[in-house]
Amino acid sequence: MNDDCSPKVGRSSRLVHMGRASSDGCAVNPSIERASTYLYGSVEAMRDVEASRAKGERTRAYGRRGSQTGFHLEDALVEMEHGYRARLVSSGLAANVLVFLSTLKAGDHAIVSDGVYGPVRKFATNALKRHGVDFDFCRADGTDVETLLRANTRLIYLEVPGSVLFEVADLPRIASLAKAAGAWLAVDNTWASGWLYKPLALGADISVVSATKYLNGHSDVLLGAVVANEAAWPLINDMAELTGVSVSPDDAYQVLRGLRTLAVRMKAHADHASRLVDWFKTQPFVQRTYYPASSDHDGFALWQRDFAGASGLFSIELKPAFDEQRAIAFVDALRLFGIGSSWGGFESLARLENAATLRTASTPPEGHVIRFHAGLEDVDDLLRDVATASRIFIG
Repeated sequence: MNDDCSPKVGRSSRLVHMGRASSDGCAVNPSIERASTYLYGSVEAMRDVEASRAKGERTRAYGRRGSQTGFHLEDALVEMEHGYRARLVSSGLAANVLVFLSTLKAGDHAIVSDGVYGPVRKFATNALKRHGVDFDFCRADGTDVETLLRANTRLIYLEVPGSVLFEVADLPRIASLAKAAGAWLAVDNTWASGWLYKPLALGADISVVSATKYLNGHSDVLLGAVVANEAAWPLINDMAELTGVSVSPDDAYQVLRGLRTLAVRMKAHADHASRLVDWFKTQPFVQRTYYPASSDHDGFALWQRDFAGASGLFSIELKPAFDEQRAIAFVDALRLFGIGSSWGGFESLARLENAATLRTASTPPEGHVIRFHAGLEDVDDLLRDVATASRIFIG
């Protein structure tokens, strides 16, 4: 894309061209550069590259520190997230953990959202105090963050929207609190995947995305990314260097290729999710639906203000009268919705959650919760599938 005209084109047009070389004769897709070793013409040249790396600059010095393929993906994510620099890691969870390791030390205090991804909750519970870091869980919507701040709070870690129940936090308000307290603000942005929500533009310091999900879009790659502003970047980069995180150039290529269709895929996922949520709202076995783009969702006003759209991930809560066996029978009866973890691929998924363990800082749902991912199948087929399976609740 000609840089002179790029500011004049729309978001989807920019997405197609992000992270691509622009010189004459370049391939439409950047090539896959597989290398562990790079050679230099002299000792001086090698030392110059090492000196640049020591300053935090990107270099092709050793395969673990990145390849040209990965650099293209980093550039695309930085542009999409309005960040300063990005670092690729082996999974979304690895990206989450990198943030904790980068920003906290013994004696510090962290505030962690009650709505974080389950393995992140497990990491906070099992690892932080072991390393001398104290923490508190805040409500998933962040409304009690101010009451939990301490003099030694150094990190506020949110997931927006919250995992499974999709609470929406007022990020500009929390960013103001974090700045006044001298704490870093990090946000897991996977539901919106950097395309529909811009935490860094709203005041956060760090945005984390599991590229395994929508960015890749085809359920065949594990990859995570941390995108930081200029102030937080040195911490992220230094810890990434110390811990030796890396990604395969083949995986980076797959995510970069998936990125090109992200806009049209996200629209289809959202359209299908909206149709399904509207159907579930009319069903007598449903206590509540959880989808930020629904006008009856508690976070709808914030979603309207801060998001550019929705994804295909939502949940339903069954009425308490329906026991776990009935919930299991419903999920087992689905034919187009696969039963599995992860999401963000082309396929529809359903997963029965353990409602009792979803939240500890706020009241958990009374009924059983089923999380759905609306895939790219014909939405009328998906509606027939859930309607057929719901016969288990009759009688």
